[in-house]
Amino acid sequence: MTNRLAGHALVEALIAQGVDTAFGVPGESYLAVLDGLHEHRDRIRFVACRHEGGASFMAEAQGKLTGRPGVCFVTRGPGATNAAIGVHTAFQDSTPMVVFVGQVASDQRDREAFQELDYRQMFGPGTLGLAKWAAEVPHADRLPEYVSRAFHTALQGRPGPVVLALPEDLLSARTAAPVLPRVEPALAWPAPGALRELRERLLAAERPLMIVGGSGWRAESAAALQRFAENWQLPVGCGFRFQDTFDNRHPLYAGDVGIGIAPALAQRVRDADLVLAVGVRLGEMTTGGYTLLEAPRPRQTLVHLHAGAEELGRVYTADLLLQCSLALAGKALETLAAPAVLPWRGWTEAAAADCVRNREHAPVEPLDMAQVVKTIERLAPADTVYANGAGNFSGWLHRFLRYPGLQHHGRTQLAPTSGAMGYGVPAAVAASLLQPRRTVVNLAGDGDFLMTGQELATAVAHGAQRLVSIVVDNGCYGTIRMHQEREFPGRVIGSALANPDFVALARAYGWRAARIERTAEFEPAFADALASGRPTLLHLVLDADVITTRTTLGAIRGAALSRQAAASA
Repeated sequence: MTNRLAGHALVEALIAQGVDTAFGVPGESYLAVLDGLHEHRDRIRFVACRHEGGASFMAEAQGKLTGRPGVCFVTRGPGATNAAIGVHTAFQDSTPMVVFVGQVASDQRDREAFQELDYRQMFGPGTLGLAKWAAEVPHADRLPEYVSRAFHTALQGRPGPVVLALPEDLLSARTAAPVLPRVEPALAWPAPGALRELRERLLAAERPLMIVGGSGWRAESAAALQRFAENWQLPVGCGFRFQDTFDNRHPLYAGDVGIGIAPALAQRVRDADLVLAVGVRLGEMTTGGYTLLEAPRPRQTLVHLHAGAEELGRVYTADLLLQCSLALAGKALETLAAPAVLPWRGWTEAAAADCVRNREHAPVEPLDMAQVVKTIERLAPADTVYANGAGNFSGWLHRFLRYPGLQHHGRTQLAPTSGAMGYGVPAAVAASLLQPRRTVVNLAGDGDFLMTGQELATAVAHGAQRLVSIVVDNGCYGTIRMHQEREFPGRVIGSALANPDFVALARAYGWRAARIERTAEFEPAFADALASGRPTLLHLVLDADVITTRTTLGAIRGAALSRQAAASA
């Protein structure tokens, strides 16, 4: 290789890994990399964002959409701390991602130089850390080696984020180190004996239930998973915010196993005599606070298939553990021959019927969010990407939107299992820039939206199209208000919001915008947004009392007051 700046060598290494877009906020600590991005701007695009939190969310969404590590560049100190939220999201969501952090010059280390931090300690790996691996590149000649290892680590086993610190003087040094080849993860297949035992346990079951999710699926594996479910007539639930793993319109779909789970589905998880968990971590949200499946030893027979050896047995003592890459999981399960007669067909049909009933709802006036979501599904193209952040507003997406299985259109759901507010806007912008032929719809709460709403400017600056962001404005941090009324009824503080004129704000950024106060106003406004092909914000005004898909703040407060009165009687 020719002798060139290490910053240029880094860009060449990214190109070799197939990276065509990187997100970030420019900083003086990695000027040589920026120069390398300029040198190779015909092969890799640098999307300059308005905040490092937004940039890291965009890279996390990139990892979800592509299955390859999303790439983010931030400067030292405040840049890295701002970006930490995206790293945490990638870790909890098992999303492959590599974050490059500019670092102080090597001869200034350990003096608390300007904005100096030790990123190996800050992002240090571990089961409860922020990253799978955090390192500082020690020498320019080893830069390609570290990049290759970063991509291997991000992709291997349970995918996740990696952080590499780049000393400023190292990036300006010259190196002839060769660019290493594209990284592909080694794929694991379950032990044949384990597959045989799984079949025996299925044959012994009377009320089986499969819960699927996780990161690392490929279209062919998801299609094979569906065939396995069909062969065995298994009811299928999707783990929290992995609803696009299995086709939600399929007659075997039982619903989403997450926040706001349908009561009938929650009871079905409890009543199952065998739970086959495929790809999901079985975290707090998917297990209803570790109650639907009791930790550490569930009442149900538990079979857990996961890509990461460190995840298997970490919380639950399962009856059978299978380590398998999700890229192969469906194909492995499909090898299990089903018997001619299955005793649980009635159980499966009842689960599907419960799922259909869960989409029924009583009309709400003047703005019916269930009808809004159903209208979005009816009008939006089949391959639409849906993004959301965190808040009670997302419950309407979870309950009423039917995601296609990822074997049809790839990932269609971008949502943080970490519960990170502000995720939706940057994720939607990234999706629009990375896959410009697809429509992208973001649903955000008012508090959620304003955490990263400045990335509307990024969308316009980089030519985003077919992008609709819907702001559900109830004038409060709704989830917190709900919990306040449940635990301390009537004693509300800190959860009220003073909001701007969202329509005027969006137009100031160069977006189209409209205000919607009634259900009938939504369909024409949304249809117009789709037809325009331009970034459009729809501001929906919702009464704060309409707090979830199933109840109201008034009902929550009343129940809490009744409990208090009974306790003091």
